Amino acid sequence: MLRRVNGNSMLPTLADGQLVVARQTRDLTVGDVVIVTHDGLEKIKRIEHHEGDLVYLLGDNPSESTDSRTLGWLPAKTISAKVIWPKLTT
Repeated sequence: MLRRVNGNSMLPTLADGQLVVARQTRDLTVGDVVIVTHDGLEKIKRIEHHEGDLVYLLGDNPSESTDSRTLGWLPAKTISAKVIWPKLTT
C-alpha cells in the first residue's frame, strides 16, 4: 500500500507530504514504523512496546504527535501495515 505522511509527528524520520510504501504483516517488532487505524483515521507511528495483543505507539516528534501517551495501549489488530520504504532504522 502507498500512503502519504500527513503532519509532523514522525519528523525527522518522515516528513509531511512524503510517500511511504507499507505491506500487511503480523511480523511486528519494537522499532517498526507502522500504519495504525484509530477512530477511523490512519496514523503512522513507531512501535515502542509490544506485549501480547497490545502495542504502545509513539511518534518520533513527541511535541507534534498524538500517540499512546494520549491514546494508551492499542490492540495490535489495529495495525494494518508496516512501512517498508523508505528503509527506516530504529
